[in-house]
Amino acid sequence: MALWVFGYGSLLWNPGFTPVRKVKARLHDYHRSFCMLSIHHRGSEEDPGLVLALDTFPDGQCTGVALEVAETEEDAVLTMLRERELISSAYYEDTVDLITDDGETIPALAYIINRDHVQYCQFDLEKQAQIIARAVGGRGPNTEYLFNTADHLQELGIRDQDMEWLVTRVRALTAT
Repeated sequence: MALWVFGYGSLLWNPGFTPVRKVKARLHDYHRSFCMLSIHHRGSEEDPGLVLALDTFPDGQCTGVALEVAETEEDAVLTMLRERELISSAYYEDTVDLITDDGETIPALAYIINRDHVQYCQFDLEKQAQIIARAVGGRGPNTEYLFNTADHLQELGIRDQDMEWLVTRVRALTAT
C-alpha cells in the first residue's frame, strides 16, 4: 500500500520530497489552526512564533493535499518527516482517512497537535498576527510561513477566511 502524507500547512509548499501524485483532499473533524508555538522553525524559545497544526474540531473539516510518496523513497521520507515534524513532540503522527473531491478515501499520515503539550495554544486572530509579524526561527521569518501557506491555499482554490484575515493584518503590521 502506498504511503500518503496530508499537507495542510508548510507541507503544501515545502514537503521535503517530490510527490508521485498530489490530490486535493479533506479531513473531517479537524481544522487548520495556528495553535502551535514554534520554538525551532519559525520562532525561538525566547520569542516563539506560530505554526499551523491540525486541531480536533467536531463537524469541522480541513482541506489540503494528499501527497503520495514514491515507493523507493518511503523510508527516507518517513525519517525526514519525523525529524522535521516531531522535533519537540508537540505533534503526534497518526493515519487519517482523507476524502478526495471524487469521493475516494485515502489513508494518509498526518501530524496532529497534542493538546496537552506545552506548545499548544489558543489565541485570538489579533494576537496571532502580532506574533507572526515579529517571530523568526531556524527556517526563517514566521511571515514567510504564513504568506507561502496562504498563497498555496489560494492556488489550490482553498478558502480559509482566518488565513486571509491574518495575511492582510500581518502585511499591515510589517509595512514600513
